[in-house]
Amino acid sequence: MNLFLATFLSLLFLATSVEAARIKDIASFKGMRSNQLIGYGLVVGLERTGDGSSMIFTIQSITNMLERAGIQVDPAKISQIQLKNVAAVMITATLPPFARVGSRIDVTVSSIGDAKTLQGGTLLMAPLKAVDQQIYALAQGPISIGGFAASGASGTGVQKNHPNVGRIAKGAIVEREVPVLLDGKKEVTLCLFNPDFTTADKIKEQVNRLMNGNYARCVDPGTLTIKVPEEFQTNVTEWISSLERLEILPDAVAKVVLNEKTGTVVLGEQVRISTVAVAHGNLSIQIKEKLAVSQPLPFAPAPPAGGAATVAPETGTIMTPGGATVVTPETDVSAKEEKMALMVIPSGVSLGEVIRALNAIGVTPRDLISILQSIKAAGALQADLEII
Repeated sequence: MNLFLATFLSLLFLATSVEAARIKDIASFKGMRSNQLIGYGLVVGLERTGDGSSMIFTIQSITNMLERAGIQVDPAKISQIQLKNVAAVMITATLPPFARVGSRIDVTVSSIGDAKTLQGGTLLMAPLKAVDQQIYALAQGPISIGGFAASGASGTGVQKNHPNVGRIAKGAIVEREVPVLLDGKKEVTLCLFNPDFTTADKIKEQVNRLMNGNYARCVDPGTLTIKVPEEFQTNVTEWISSLERLEILPDAVAKVVLNEKTGTVVLGEQVRISTVAVAHGNLSIQIKEKLAVSQPLPFAPAPPAGGAATVAPETGTIMTPGGATVVTPETDVSAKEEKMALMVIPSGVSLGEVIRALNAIGVTPRDLISILQSIKAAGALQADLEII
């Protein structure tokens, strides 16, 4: 035990650079995961902003709830029920790992009918189920939509945020646990968020150095199996905590991500460019159109009735009969192409040098997308080009 702690403290003291990441930030242990819950319920107490009479499932839900409360509803009059203060909703929540009976979790409430807003509503008790159709939590409480919606008789109104979706902080109580047993485990599995051979090997070496033995093994680029030491098999939680705090420098493939919709360009640290010459120029065409007025000479005779302006075929001059005033369009078309010098980018340059070289050309993010695509097509970009 003392040797283990001494080795662990020495590794923390000799920690790598600030770029290193903790294992808990780049990987997770298999089986220690959250679970999705879903349920159906009713929101009451709305101010005439609930579902309309055409939402049959809302009326059926209200009828069933009243019958369970001992109130009989005449089946022949169900179609006449109008509920303006009730809305049918779907409830979603996430059950975190190691949640115990009695723990509270947040829930999200979303309208599935034609309710205008859930503002001021209260969710009635609704069961939340997992994929195995077992009830794991019960949700109930007042809804907060973080906004508002108001309208007048003419139909105009004002709205802030999305009023048909609300949230109940700590609005569900856990009624069933997902069993996760740690004590007595002989082996745990570590799963990387971004599988990578080099990163997995670094984790293996770091864990084996910490435990002073051959305990970790790489199964594939995204999975490692780690044997639990005998002295920690009765306290696996403390041992996993020491593993999570280990720091390594994750490795990643060289990648350039381009988003043409927003003009965003992201280059990874490992991006390299072979020797290549780059020249980039824009062609801009400008069309200016204005109207000119042709005035007749002073004391010119008035034009005859029905007279119209004519154009002389020899000179193209506009001729007006008599002293008419004529408006003539004038168009000016010009084309300009930017003349950029051919710039040579040497091979093996780093990310910072690539950015400085491209900035020297005076490119915009939109231009940079075209340049990088052309460099990749030329085979000079030593990185994966991804367009999203």
